[in-house]
Amino acid sequence: MIRWWISALQLTELFLSTLVHMLYGFYIFSTAVAGDLSQSLNEWFFKPNANVVVKNDEPVVATNGGGDLPPIVLVHGIFGFGKGRLGGLSYFAGAEKKDERVLVPDLGSLTSIYDRARELFYYLKGGQVDYGEEHSKACGHAQFGRIYEPGHYPEWDENHPIHFVGHSAGAQVVRVLQQMLADKAFKGYESTSADWVLSITSLSGAFNGTTRTYLDGMQPEDGRTMKPISLLQICRLGVIIYDWLDIPWLKAYYNFGFDHFNMSWKKMGVWGLIDCLLGSAGPFASGDWILPDLTIQGAIQLNSHLQTFPNTYYFSYATKRTRKIMGVTVPSSIFGIHPMLFIRVLQMSQWRHPSDVPPPYKGYRDEDWQDNDGALNTISMTHPRLPIEHPSQFVANDLECQPLRPGTWYYKIVEADHIFFIVNRERAGVQFDLVYDAIFERCRKHVFRKTPQTIPNETHQ
Repeated sequence: MIRWWISALQLTELFLSTLVHMLYGFYIFSTAVAGDLSQSLNEWFFKPNANVVVKNDEPVVATNGGGDLPPIVLVHGIFGFGKGRLGGLSYFAGAEKKDERVLVPDLGSLTSIYDRARELFYYLKGGQVDYGEEHSKACGHAQFGRIYEPGHYPEWDENHPIHFVGHSAGAQVVRVLQQMLADKAFKGYESTSADWVLSITSLSGAFNGTTRTYLDGMQPEDGRTMKPISLLQICRLGVIIYDWLDIPWLKAYYNFGFDHFNMSWKKMGVWGLIDCLLGSAGPFASGDWILPDLTIQGAIQLNSHLQTFPNTYYFSYATKRTRKIMGVTVPSSIFGIHPMLFIRVLQMSQWRHPSDVPPPYKGYRDEDWQDNDGALNTISMTHPRLPIEHPSQFVANDLECQPLRPGTWYYKIVEADHIFFIVNRERAGVQFDLVYDAIFERCRKHVFRKTPQTIPNETHQ
C-alpha cells in the first residue's frame, strides 16, 4: 500500500513538472510570436520614409572606432537559442546591446557539448561544420553539417582572440572548444591554440554536472541511461516527433539542433521513426546529446580532458536560491524563484544519492550538493573541481583581485535562480545591469595580453 502511494505521488509530480515545463515553453514561444506580430504591424502602419534593409546574423562589424576590439561571444545553454531563432526574442534578454561587438551564435539546444563546440568553431571561423569522422561514425550521424559562409569572425587567431560568455551548459561548450583549439582538433587548421581565447566568463556554468539530471530521469548508476518513466523520456519523445515531422517554418523558428542525425520523415520514413521512439537509433540511443554531459559522471569524463590555460582569464558567477534554517537547506524565497524552478530547488536541496549505488566520485557528500539555483548545484558552478580542482579565487570585492591574473578562476556567488539573467530582464531588475555591465567592462578594460584596448567613445585624460 505504501509503495502504491509513493508511485502515485511520483506520477503526480511527473505530471505537474511536465505541465509546468510545457506551459513555460509555450509562454516563450508565444512571446516570440507576439513580438514578431507586433513588429510587423508597426512596420505596416508606420512605414519609414527611407528604405532600410536589415540583415540578420551578419559577421560582426566594428563601429565608432572599435576596430581593434575583440568580439564578445555569448553562448546559450540547454534549450537555448541564438540570434535568428524565435524571431526577435533575445536569450540574453538584450544584454548583447550593451557593447559594439557582440555575437550570439545559434547552436544546438539539446546536442552534446562536443557537437556544439564544433559548431561554434565554424560559426566563427567559417566553412562547413565538420563533426569529425571518428565521432560521427561512433554516434551514428552525418560528418558534416551547416555551412557558414562567411564566418562571423574569420580573422580569429592567436593575434585576434575572443572573449566568451557562456550561460549554463554554454560555459562548458567554450571550455571544450578551447581544449580543441589547444589540441589542434580542426582539420585544415594546424595553427590553432588555447591562446585564441582571451577570456571565459561563466554565468551559472555547468562545470561539474548537476543532481537535477537524476531528478529529471538520468540513472544515477551510470549517468547515461534514462529511467523508463521520467520527464526526460517525455522530452525525448517530443523532440523525436518534432524533428521527424520536419515542418520547415517551425524548425526555422526553433530547432533542437539534431539535423545531422537526419531524423526527418523524408530520410528515415515510418520505420526509422519507430526505431528512434523505441530507443534503438538517433541521438538518445547513442548518448550524443546534452543530458549525459550534465550528469556528475559525464562532467567528470569531460573534465578529465580539459585544462585551465595560463594565458586565458577565467571568471564565474555561481547562482543559488537556497539557505540553511536550523541546519536544513531550503529554498531561500517563494516568490523570488521562477515557478518552473521552485520545486526543483526544493528537491535538489534535499537530494540524497541512492545508498545502493556507488557515489559518482571518491569523497562525494550529499551536503556539498544541496545549495542550488533550480537547475545546477552551486558547488558545480564556481570553477572546475572534478576530477581535479583547478586554481580558483573567491571574489568578495572586485578591487581585491586587481590586477587580474590569467589561469585562475575568479568566482562570485550571486543570489539568483538559473534563468534570472536570461530571457526576461525585468525579473532581475537593476541586478541584470550590474552583472552584465561588470562582465562587459571587465572584458574591455581589465583583460588584455599586451596593451589596454581603446574603448569606443571613451575620452582619455
